Amino acid sequence: MTPKKRSYPYLLDGKLQRTGKLSDVTNPYDGSVVGRYYKLPEASVEQAIASTAAASAAAQALPAHARAAALVYISGQIEKRAEEFAQLITSENGKPLMWSRGEVARGISTFRWAAEEARRFSGELQRLDTEASATGRIAVVRRFPRGPILGISPFNFPLNLVAHKIAPAIAAGAPILLKPAGSTPLTAMLLGSIIAETELPAGMVNIVAIPGKEMDTLVTDPRLPVITFTGSGAVGQGLLDKAPRKHHTLELGGNGAAIVAPDWDDLDKAADRLATFANYQAGQSCIAVQRIYVHKDQYDAFIKLLTKKVKALKTGDPAKSTTVVGPVIDEGEATRIVDWIGEAKKAGATVLTGGRRRGTTVAPTVLVDVPKNAKVSNDEVFGPVLTVKAYRTLDEAFRLVNDSRYGLQAGVFTKNIETAFRAHRELQVGGVIVGDVPSFRADQMPYGGWKESGVGREGIASAIEDYTEARVMVLTGLDL
Repeated sequence: MTPKKRSYPYLLDGKLQRTGKLSDVTNPYDGSVVGRYYKLPEASVEQAIASTAAASAAAQALPAHARAAALVYISGQIEKRAEEFAQLITSENGKPLMWSRGEVARGISTFRWAAEEARRFSGELQRLDTEASATGRIAVVRRFPRGPILGISPFNFPLNLVAHKIAPAIAAGAPILLKPAGSTPLTAMLLGSIIAETELPAGMVNIVAIPGKEMDTLVTDPRLPVITFTGSGAVGQGLLDKAPRKHHTLELGGNGAAIVAPDWDDLDKAADRLATFANYQAGQSCIAVQRIYVHKDQYDAFIKLLTKKVKALKTGDPAKSTTVVGPVIDEGEATRIVDWIGEAKKAGATVLTGGRRRGTTVAPTVLVDVPKNAKVSNDEVFGPVLTVKAYRTLDEAFRLVNDSRYGLQAGVFTKNIETAFRAHRELQVGGVIVGDVPSFRADQMPYGGWKESGVGREGIASAIEDYTEARVMVLTGLDL
């Protein structure tokens, strides 16, 4: 007899609720049932919106020490249950355990950092007597929540990208209704069970799985004037079209590029980092390496190193601690990725390794001689696929990086400070990582993209600024 799998409740109005239809979540690697979760009944969608909106006054009035205490508690409880979270992420997402444990560590840090930001979220003073007409006046500038938030999180980071929406909302005193990805809702609901233990006002954080046909109701409802979304560009554009007057923070992906500059003398290190972070989490990261540009004099030596290192990556069962590359989220995605590789081959590209799949697992792939118009060059593969091209000058390399409708992050392997500052100035991306892959992200730094990679910034302080707007109070008749 098959044992019953755990059922996960949703968090609504301060309580864990077990009403609605139970749905299964399956492991992308072997198809086994991981657990079950309760979907919010259609009749309760209005309650979820109203609960979030009604929490506004209490959330904004919550003292900084209380917001910080809740965030510290959440961080501490995740840390106590770190292995439980990591195992759950691996089971429902297919992410190898080594990366799941890293994600949990980041989630712990994200909530802890938000607690610090909650304590220093204070505003500023501006002297206005810089002109004679304003003698005796001073401005107090504080930021207040724009209103309740609708958060929509993706499948690829089921804990930390949920944290990046919820933690800054708590720190800013803004209520949030969080809708997790349908393929990976269990981690968010486990987090909800911890949030339910805090003394946050009821409805300040609601975490619910919404029926798909009800999403438009949430997106267009004026009681949720802020939308924060991470996911595909098509869905993000749809949100803008459906709710153009709302405030949006949209992280819409990319096709991460890296330049190996002529002065970089440690090709082995560059090849190792690039091989790993093109394929970590099976390439299902918005800042996974997808395009590499190497100087022509280093190209042959680099290609040999890179191909060897990609072939050496351990691929397979994500539950094994030695596995580096696991499955993609489902068989449809695996098929699409291999089809894109096949399209590039037909157009003249050469596959140096990989290019095939087994079920949901796509072999790490290196492509050269890829035509400019191939999907693997222009679009976001979101899979374990690398393209490599030689360049003659840094001018050409910078043009190649910028020749994309995306602009999330780029990596530049250089030890030359002038090259670093030039890259920072000229590359049309939200972040330039010098001496490493574009996949590096510190959770406190501003994170977001240019062009079709989105609008707004995540990173705790940046997200707080995005969730709030300035309000000025001018005091008059002061002896300054």
